[in-house]
Amino acid sequence: MLKIDSKEAEIMYQVDILEAKEKFLELIEAAMRGEEVAISKDNQPVVKLVVIAKQAKPNRQAGSAKGMVWMSDDFDEPLEEFKEYRS
Repeated sequence: MLKIDSKEAEIMYQVDILEAKEKFLELIEAAMRGEEVAISKDNQPVVKLVVIAKQAKPNRQAGSAKGMVWMSDDFDEPLEEFKEYRS
């Protein structure tokens, strides 16, 4: 594995596509540690393997939708459209 510098970002490891196939799990573990891994073909990086950052959960607060939802006074009354189905 080579250490190289890229104009976009520092890529910690560059491996040939055949080596990447053999060491795929190791490369995933390196990416999960925060290291960037470039997979190259003909000595040119073509794919960069990086970890996907966890999405932050929104701060939820009870009662934050108060006043935004309302219910009609006759909500639980039988509907006229279904009159024929009622016994």
